[in-house]
Amino acid sequence: MTLTKSCFLTSTVLGALALTACGQPDNKTDAPLPNQPSAVTTDATEVSEPSLSEDERLAAFFDEVFERELAFSPIFEAQLGRKTENYGKWDDASEASAAAENGRRASDLARLESEFDYTALSPEAKISYDIFVYDTEQSMRNFEFRGNQYVAHHTDSYALYLPVVLQNLHGIETASDAHAYISRIEGAEGVLTQLTDRLRDQTANGVLAPEFVYPKILTDLGNLISGAPFDDENVNAVYTDFQTKVDALNINDEEKKALLDRAAEALTGSWKRGYEAFADAVEDAQDRADGNDGVWEHPNGQAYYDNRITNYATLDNLTASDIHDLGLREVARIQDEMEAIKQQVKFEGSLLEFFEFIREDPNNYFPDTDAGREAFLERQRGLIDGVYEKVDDYFNLLPKAGLDVRRVEPFRENTAGIAFYNRPSADGARPGIYYTNLRDMTAVQKYVHTAIAYHEGAPGHHFQLALQQEMSDLPAFRKYGGYGAYIEGWALYAERVAKEMGFYEDPYEDLGRLQNEIWRAVRLVVDTGLHAKKWTREQAINYFLQNTPLSVGDATTEVERYIARPGQALSYKIGMLKIQELRAKAETELGDAFDIRDYHDIVLQNGAVPLPILERLTEQYIAAQK
Repeated sequence: MTLTKSCFLTSTVLGALALTACGQPDNKTDAPLPNQPSAVTTDATEVSEPSLSEDERLAAFFDEVFERELAFSPIFEAQLGRKTENYGKWDDASEASAAAENGRRASDLARLESEFDYTALSPEAKISYDIFVYDTEQSMRNFEFRGNQYVAHHTDSYALYLPVVLQNLHGIETASDAHAYISRIEGAEGVLTQLTDRLRDQTANGVLAPEFVYPKILTDLGNLISGAPFDDENVNAVYTDFQTKVDALNINDEEKKALLDRAAEALTGSWKRGYEAFADAVEDAQDRADGNDGVWEHPNGQAYYDNRITNYATLDNLTASDIHDLGLREVARIQDEMEAIKQQVKFEGSLLEFFEFIREDPNNYFPDTDAGREAFLERQRGLIDGVYEKVDDYFNLLPKAGLDVRRVEPFRENTAGIAFYNRPSADGARPGIYYTNLRDMTAVQKYVHTAIAYHEGAPGHHFQLALQQEMSDLPAFRKYGGYGAYIEGWALYAERVAKEMGFYEDPYEDLGRLQNEIWRAVRLVVDTGLHAKKWTREQAINYFLQNTPLSVGDATTEVERYIARPGQALSYKIGMLKIQELRAKAETELGDAFDIRDYHDIVLQNGAVPLPILERLTEQYIAAQK
């Protein structure tokens, strides 16, 4: 996953803002933040120039809207490597900002429909037009349920993401950059106040995160206001990051000391006040939380879950019951394949006993030491290097950006997921990053993480998301956009492609691949079970343990993630099955003329698209080949 923040992009990291697709500020709020960007105005006549073709006019409209919205998101600007007057500011997280953004969406849609002739567009431009309409309408539907999405939870809360932005997105190349970093520290109190207000409103309205979430959040919040310069017990991740970056500057020691003193003052002042106020609101919500249930118990919970299914699956004909039944069928099918591997390795016992053997097999783990962690990372890098040795037989298109494998930073590993991907910067200065959480090596199964390397790295997310950003002919809103079913569906499909490429020679590694796939199939059962069929947290964890070799720790982490982010986990298997279905159709209709490299071009060369549009593109590819 990666930070994608614009008016048409559903963020996969900033979960607190993802529901509206944008969290940009409104310059007309009664009490504007000091870090709000200046209003952006454009001359509408620029996109109606008679000498331009309809495609060119439409492209100009997309650029205008993208740049307008980008100015409202300092975080996304930093993600793109841009240093503007907003460097040093945060995105506005207020309700007024979200309402203003939703109003802009409605105006954009009306303008699109009134000013452009769809029939005069090229096929490529029609795809962009349709995606723009899809994104805008989905964003407006999501806005209706903004109050249902947890402001505070343990996986990707905006409040916990602020230090990640500072560490990973805010580079310091000059003293001015350092001052902007300090301005972000100082400005955190403003955005945390907005989040605190929203959390208190949500708590009053009866939308409460499950009980297990609060201790995790409070632990991480405590980490952000501890260590030097707050106390002498340990180091503080933000202050240490700032110190490291300032030390590398070509300025005199007196200037460096002044910067460090100012940063320390900001951290112990406004930063601390903001996080303490937010922590107080979290504690108040914790006092009212009374269980670990799904969203069915919340006001408008069923409609919200239906919205989440459509949002993540990009299909409007799936019900929770349909998905639950699909999951049960997929679990049974994959277990049959696992049974075959059990017989291949001559394990005597039931499949459940085989799962237990896998969980306890010492060969499945690296030592729970720093040396063991580094050995694990080196193995993951080697797996990805192996893909590049065979890549030309399966892909025509490859990203230019590099790919790093890194451990999740210790300050956030308590709440981070098992593994995830961050896109490279738009300017190519920062590579794509495959992050893996190595907090507890006794929960990191070697066999499973073989496939995860292919999922998060190559040929998974990196081949897809880095390549998408490098496509100069795509409108910017598509270069940086994303859809769960497409993005995660491709990455899960990539795990299967790695088998076709000749990997997983060890049957236990192939079992790890199947473990990943059944893990995603179980998600269909468990996510719908939790949020539509009123399953308990314990019931969901037990289903995992009875049907997969996942460790107790991994199963618990997964289930808690699904409770906090309803619907997101459905996207993986639904997307994979659609990509496999479309490939099978192409193979059947084209016969010997089918080339796997060409099919992968069709899936990748248009960037992220909703699944119905991917189906249209595949049908056009088949017709053209015929």
